[in-house]
Amino acid sequence: MEQEDLEVPEQNKFVKYNIKIVLVFLGIIIMPKFFYAQVDFNKRPDDDLGNVEDKFQESFFEALKQSGIENYDRAIKALNKCVELNDSEAVVYYELGKNYVMLKNFGKAEEVLKKAVAKDEKNEWYLDVLYGVYVQMDDYDNALKTVKKLIQFHSDYKQDLASLYFENKKFRLALKTLDELDEEYGISKDRDAIRNTIYNATGDDKERIEYLEERITIQPNNESNYLNLIYRYSERKDKKRAFEVAKKLLAQKPKSQLVHLALYKFYLDQGEEEKAISSMKVVVKSAAIKPDAKAMVLNDFVNFVRDNPQYEDDLLEVTTNISNDETGKSHAELGNFYLQKKNKSKALEQFNLALAKDATNFNIIKKVLLIQIDLDMFKEAESFSSENLELYPSQPILYLANGVANNNLNQPKKAIESLETGVDYIIDDVIMEVDFYRQLSIAYKLNNNITKSNAFSKKAEDLLNKE
Repeated sequence: MEQEDLEVPEQNKFVKYNIKIVLVFLGIIIMPKFFYAQVDFNKRPDDDLGNVEDKFQESFFEALKQSGIENYDRAIKALNKCVELNDSEAVVYYELGKNYVMLKNFGKAEEVLKKAVAKDEKNEWYLDVLYGVYVQMDDYDNALKTVKKLIQFHSDYKQDLASLYFENKKFRLALKTLDELDEEYGISKDRDAIRNTIYNATGDDKERIEYLEERITIQPNNESNYLNLIYRYSERKDKKRAFEVAKKLLAQKPKSQLVHLALYKFYLDQGEEEKAISSMKVVVKSAAIKPDAKAMVLNDFVNFVRDNPQYEDDLLEVTTNISNDETGKSHAELGNFYLQKKNKSKALEQFNLALAKDATNFNIIKKVLLIQIDLDMFKEAESFSSENLELYPSQPILYLANGVANNNLNQPKKAIESLETGVDYIIDDVIMEVDFYRQLSIAYKLNNNITKSNAFSKKAEDLLNKE
């Protein structure tokens, strides 16, 4: 019996599809290929029935015909006649097994395929189909026994073996098998993905790090191994080693852009601002780096510049290099930066660029409206608030902004309509409610209804006095 010294709670389940297993773990999808080492289906198994009775042969070929036109029940009936006439032919049980598989009667398929294998233990076709049945039945113990027999015919079935070891929580054996495959066929991304899944399951980060270090030695030009190792060291808060790996990658691949995602922060933490800024510019300009990652770096740099205004020119420089940010996050961060600097025109420019990428971002919509009103852009505010009320009809701030804009455009009737509708959407916001009443007071005054104007003015003051 094979012993396994690593144990973890059951976390994963292989999902079968066409007798393959799809392993899903932490958002990473890998496909350990059951039936990885298929038999040669360009050939057919030996169907020489030998010297048999005509009735037997007639029934057998009738079964093949019915199976070919997907009449699996009739095929099974014909094959059972064959068994009645002669129960010694392994191929009949094999054909029965295939038909039961097509009907998804895996229990019966197992029964007859075991008979086929018992009569011809060296027939890889029989073993192959039986193996698939065990996979479909989630019977990984028997699948494991069967795939070991199949390896005698095709060594690349070992990848299936590794996956089955994983499913049976024999993690050491799974890793050992993957190593054997690497030695035989060379390093494979698929096998590396399986390894990472195993390490995730076991939580053995030390072994994962050792493996990545070994991979870097074997494949010094493979960028992903360096990046994964940087991530693992960073996760363990070992910044020193992570930084060393990043510098090693840069020395090995001076044109690497992805490494600067790590180098930027390392340099900043080391007080090497110029190098950090240089790395940041590489990140922002790179087409190989995803927008979300760029936004994170830029956000970090914006926070840095707030405390170190001498680097503001560098921030302004990179603003011209973020046009490929499809999410708009970089523009939003820059908008916040300019807003904090009280440069509302620049902030508005960046927020509008962010909305061009993400038109439904309510937080940015709200900031744009407030800036438009602060900058006396009332026509723009009226149009923009009306447009977004179609998207967010229950947001009181949009009605308020619309009312303010219409008051300033001397359109009190429109202001009253918007304000009286929007006030009903206020929930536990006294300050906003006061703003609504004051704007209603202005609107009614513009509309020459002094009585109502005074009533809303008093309502606003009474509400404030309660606070």
